[in-house]
Amino acid sequence: MTGTVVASSFLARRERFASVGSTNDVVRSWLDEGVPEVCLAVTDEQTAGRGRDGRTWTAPPGAGLLLSVGFRPGWLEPERTWRLAAIVALAMADAAEACAGLVARTIRLKWPNDLVLEDRDGTVRKLAGLLGETVGLGGDDPRAIVGLGLNADWARAGFPPEIAAQMTSLREAAGRPVDTRALLEAFVAGLDTRTIDLRAGRFDVAGWVARQLTNGRAVRLETPDGRSSVVRALGVDDLTGGLVVDDPTAADGQRTVMSGEIVHLRIADEAVDAPSVGV
Repeated sequence: MTGTVVASSFLARRERFASVGSTNDVVRSWLDEGVPEVCLAVTDEQTAGRGRDGRTWTAPPGAGLLLSVGFRPGWLEPERTWRLAAIVALAMADAAEACAGLVARTIRLKWPNDLVLEDRDGTVRKLAGLLGETVGLGGDDPRAIVGLGLNADWARAGFPPEIAAQMTSLREAAGRPVDTRALLEAFVAGLDTRTIDLRAGRFDVAGWVARQLTNGRAVRLETPDGRSSVVRALGVDDLTGGLVVDDPTAADGQRTVMSGEIVHLRIADEAVDAPSVGV
């Protein structure tokens, strides 16, 4: 497996591949070999891409922007490591809006790991998904990998019919083809700035909160044991990254749900789950 090495003053290592099994696996191997942060692997096709909770990621070659970013976050408290995925998501949302000519904050964050667009009729469609993986947090050599798959230059006519109603692409939002290379460069520039800020102890709490789709909405939480409940999402906790929901049994009327406690979150009036194809 060989890729094209691209020079970058921000990134310690950056390569683009025609096809790999998983960019997360590529970046993990780099970190295992001692490559310093920040490193970036990008591919036109993944043959073994994966999403959260073992779901798969499938897209036609060249239709998506598929990448993983590797960090060595010894400079970040272990309990704040979730902010690495947050800055990746925010950098991509900014870049995608700029490249597609969308109004700022058109792209929303659907807790815990999706970038979505909401139609005028309230239909929420998935644009991108993130997968974060960590090793050795709290130790001498912590490593964190954030994978992202975004439906970029993918025309609606080619969407898999079984999930076409639940997904969208940047091309569909823009109403024209999308230059994925320009999108990538805009993302890298934004991630550079956000990483510098995070290293200095600055996190864009206001931007992260403002993009949250679930704020003030009824959501259905589905847990690993098959149970589900509908609660109202009150906001997000900028210290833990958790979702704050109402809970009449709690002393203060609310509780914080962590991403590991659920397998799905849905806006309460969303359609039932569909097979995981695309992001």
